[in-house]
Amino acid sequence: MLGVISLALTLLLSLAAVLCFAVRNEGAEKWGRRLATLSFAAVLAASVYLLVLIFNNRFDIAYVAGYSAVELPVIYKVSAFWAGQQGSFLLWLLIHGAAGFYLAIKKALPGAGMAVYMGLQSLLAVLVLAKSPFVPNEVTVQNGVGLNPLLQDPWMAVHPPIIFLGYALLAVPLAYSAGALLAGQKAQEWLPAARRWALVGWSFLGAGIFIGGYWAYKVLGWGGFWGWDPVENSSLVPWLVAGIFVHVLKVAQIRQAVITMVHLSGIFAYALVLYGTFLTRSGILGDFSVHSFAGTSIGITIAVVNAIVLVSGLLLLAAKAKQLPQGEYYLGYDSREFIMLLGALLMAFIGSVVFLGMSMPLLTQLMGRPAAVDTDFYVRTVMPLAIVMLLAVSCALLRGYGQGKVLANGMPLLVLGVIGTACGYAAGVRQMLPLLLAAAALMAAGAAVLAKCRNGIRNGGMIAHLGLGLAIFAIVLAGSGSQSHTQEMAVGESYDVFGHEIVFRGQEFAEGLKEKYYVYTVDGREVRALTKLHANGTDAAREPAIDKGIGGDVYLAPMPGKENNRLEMVLKQGRMDMDDDLAYRFDGVSIDQQEGGRLLITAEVAVTDGEKVEQASLVMTANADGGTSQPVEVLGGQKRLRLTGVAQNQKQIRLEILPSITEESSQPIMTSVSVKPCIWLLWLGSVLVCGGSLLALRY
Repeated sequence: MLGVISLALTLLLSLAAVLCFAVRNEGAEKWGRRLATLSFAAVLAASVYLLVLIFNNRFDIAYVAGYSAVELPVIYKVSAFWAGQQGSFLLWLLIHGAAGFYLAIKKALPGAGMAVYMGLQSLLAVLVLAKSPFVPNEVTVQNGVGLNPLLQDPWMAVHPPIIFLGYALLAVPLAYSAGALLAGQKAQEWLPAARRWALVGWSFLGAGIFIGGYWAYKVLGWGGFWGWDPVENSSLVPWLVAGIFVHVLKVAQIRQAVITMVHLSGIFAYALVLYGTFLTRSGILGDFSVHSFAGTSIGITIAVVNAIVLVSGLLLLAAKAKQLPQGEYYLGYDSREFIMLLGALLMAFIGSVVFLGMSMPLLTQLMGRPAAVDTDFYVRTVMPLAIVMLLAVSCALLRGYGQGKVLANGMPLLVLGVIGTACGYAAGVRQMLPLLLAAAALMAAGAAVLAKCRNGIRNGGMIAHLGLGLAIFAIVLAGSGSQSHTQEMAVGESYDVFGHEIVFRGQEFAEGLKEKYYVYTVDGREVRALTKLHANGTDAAREPAIDKGIGGDVYLAPMPGKENNRLEMVLKQGRMDMDDDLAYRFDGVSIDQQEGGRLLITAEVAVTDGEKVEQASLVMTANADGGTSQPVEVLGGQKRLRLTGVAQNQKQIRLEILPSITEESSQPIMTSVSVKPCIWLLWLGSVLVCGGSLLALRY
């Protein structure tokens, strides 16, 4: 109840703040800033209360039961806050409220802009109330489901909050833009502040995207960092449009006629954040994305909020269009202004293509049968545009603002282009377009350094553009230049794969049998692939082994067989049954009622190898959703037995018979081996893009 009251107060206080700022006099504005502060306090209270519920294991709350568990480590209990839809919406509202609090106490945003910003906060509060994390659980449980084992990773603990930092902060440039239209502000009064906030939001959103890519590469075992999944694209598109905003804003500070494009990109950047949220959380992508949310009732609410933001912004811009500065966008085709605007147009084309691709399930559903595009659609359409865009970046960096101002000739870049093509060919790339993309990427990176040497760009811009070039260059080498081979590997045998000596050393089980490792050596260096285990000993989540090097990574993804020498057997009470090694007799079962409707089932099974007899007690915990049990070693570890089912009349049980840990550890394993040339350049380039963008705040 406390959480819902806090959220309701957040909505009411935000709406009251909108009214005060809309009055636009000093006294009302002062009250508006107080109300903005109080609304942040209310959402902060709701957030703290949710954390308290999580850490106190309040499984009477559906959200806590769905995403937390008693045994979760502290870091993942915190992560449970934003693991589901409800918590992630609350996190978004919290960050938005914190930024609003800063803007209010620093008086950094004029009253008209604050009215817009608090209006956006009201809409977010509606979303959180519509999908509240404080709904009571319909059933009584003693423990929660916990986080998906794949999400129990430090990178995924930080990925969502960084993404939502980017989402929330992109509302500030929109508020500056809309506030300027409402109040008739001159460009020089709001563009510098809007640029700083846009750079921060753009940097965090980019960092969140890159961290998600690194997590996918490090954890998922498919060897990729980007799959053109609709959920991935839903973050990429607003990031591209926010990049357009940053660059056209820079041009607008020199050519004020470009201010219309600044307003348009600011509106669309935030509207596309909401649109992506609608796609991923409405359930439309449930059959087309590996990590979208299941269908929920909130989809229509998000769609309405998205429509309000987009339509209101465009109507306001249309109403004020005649009051905006007029004039030339550029002096000549050889000016930096023209080439930057051309680059922005190419980014808009790329964003439009990706937008169309990720929206295809929605568009086709409206026409009948939903369908999605494949990854080749994006590669075929985006790659040519990316090549031209990188060439535009190179040309813009070597030009000054105004007509005919050349900072340097392009001969060094042509040399870099040849080097880029040669590197791509040496890495195994044979297709023309990827080779051209590698050349253009290295040219853009070189142009950034050359422009800095000629004082045509500052440190932040140089670092960010250098990072962009290196990242795309690495994408070509590690993507198009990657090679893969699947090999069955016996323990202790040496295999030559792509010029690397690979030896599988066997499996090792961690203490408590919650994890196991597939141990390899690559050219004499040991690497380990981690497999997290369910309580019953089956695989829960796998992480590959990666041997990192300057030339690139050797990527090893073990693929255990489905059978894995496990045998199922049904035993009737009092009857002896045998496998190849041992004999088993089911003697009886006892069932104890536990709290929360759980049943503790204990089956007594006698096991013999012909010489000695051992009595094993096999335990299974069962509830309405099924049962869990752990393997029990018998006869000194010769076999492991696990109870998997009991007949209703309690006269039969079902066992799973597993090999000994020693035997399982020495089994051959199918392994997918890939080489990823120079992929470390991708991670370095990503850091440079985000770090350079933040460094640009100084100017």
